[in-house]
Amino acid sequence: MLNDEVFKALSDKNRRKIIGLLKKKDMTAGEIAENFAISKPSISEHLKILKNADLIESEKNGQFITYFLNTSVLEDFLSYMINIFGKKENKNE
Repeated sequence: MLNDEVFKALSDKNRRKIIGLLKKKDMTAGEIAENFAISKPSISEHLKILKNADLIESEKNGQFITYFLNTSVLEDFLSYMINIFGKKENKNE
């Protein structure tokens, strides 16, 4: 079941952009930061919020941390949104 943290995390355009970047490939925080004109501490805060919402996960590789999407939570979110905004059934059928 989706929690409020998912909606909070997706409410910010920078976090949505991070999701879009990670959709293409797994990335380190430095690689993610290269795509933004904001500070690295701000990127870290956005990553923390996405992790707290379980939208992304991380794996330590040597001295680097690689971030990647948690597709099961994203699938749950999409399913929820489709159920809310999807095509209405015709009651006469």
